[in-house]
Amino acid sequence: MSSAPGNLAEASAQPIELIDTAEIPGGGQLVLRQCGKDFAIEYGDIQLMVSWASRSERALATLACQRIATPDSRMLIGGLGMGFTLVAALAALPASARIVVAELVPAVLEWAKGPLAHLFGDALQDERVTVTIRDVYDLIVHSHEDFDAILMDVDNGPDGLIHVPNDRIYSREGLAMCHAALRPGGVLAIWSGYPDPGFADELEDAGFIVEEISMRTGENGRGDKHVIWLATREQGTPPA
Repeated sequence: MSSAPGNLAEASAQPIELIDTAEIPGGGQLVLRQCGKDFAIEYGDIQLMVSWASRSERALATLACQRIATPDSRMLIGGLGMGFTLVAALAALPASARIVVAELVPAVLEWAKGPLAHLFGDALQDERVTVTIRDVYDLIVHSHEDFDAILMDVDNGPDGLIHVPNDRIYSREGLAMCHAALRPGGVLAIWSGYPDPGFADELEDAGFIVEEISMRTGENGRGDKHVIWLATREQGTPPA
C-alpha cells in the first residue's frame, strides 16, 4: 500500500463518490472513492494509494525484475493494491515466469475486477498470475527457497500502520524467513512511504546485501519521497 500525493478534491473538480468499503481482517476499514476518472483507496484519513500517481509502485517491480536472471523465475507480491506493481512485473518478466499475489482483503480483488478493472487491463487473466486471498506472512513462513523475488507493498512501510500483524514481516524473525524463502541470488524488494534510517541495517543483519533507493511519486520529479529497499540474498548463502 502507498501513501499518495494530493487528494481527490485536488485531482478533479467533480464530486467525490463513495464506491465501496471493506473490512480489514483483524480490524479497520478500507474505503474506495472516485472523483471523475480518479480513484483513491483510503484508511481513515490516510490516502493509501491513488490512480494518478504510481511511479514508485511500478519501480518496485521493475527494479526487482532487473535483478532476476532466471527465465523461469517465481515472484511473490505482497499486496494487490491498484495493480501497478503487478502490471509492471508482467511487462518485465518473460512468458515462463510465474507470479503469486497474496492479498489480505477479499474486496480489493473484487475492486480489481470491477471499478478498477481498467487499471489492471488483462493482468488478472494472465496465465502467469495466481492471486490468493491470504496473509503474505503465512505464505512466506511455509516457503523455502521458493522465490526469486519477493515484493512487499503491504503497508505504508516497515511497520504495522494499517494491519498491525504486518510488523511480523519486518521483525528480525520475519526478515530471516524472507531470506529463507528466497533462492540464492533472489531479491526482497520493500516499498515504504517514508524513510527509515535503521531499516537497511536490519536487512543486512538478516543476511542481505542492501540497496536503498529514494524517489518522488510524481513523474515530473515532484511529490512525496518514497523509499524502496532492494535486499539481495547472496549466491550460495544458507538461510539466515
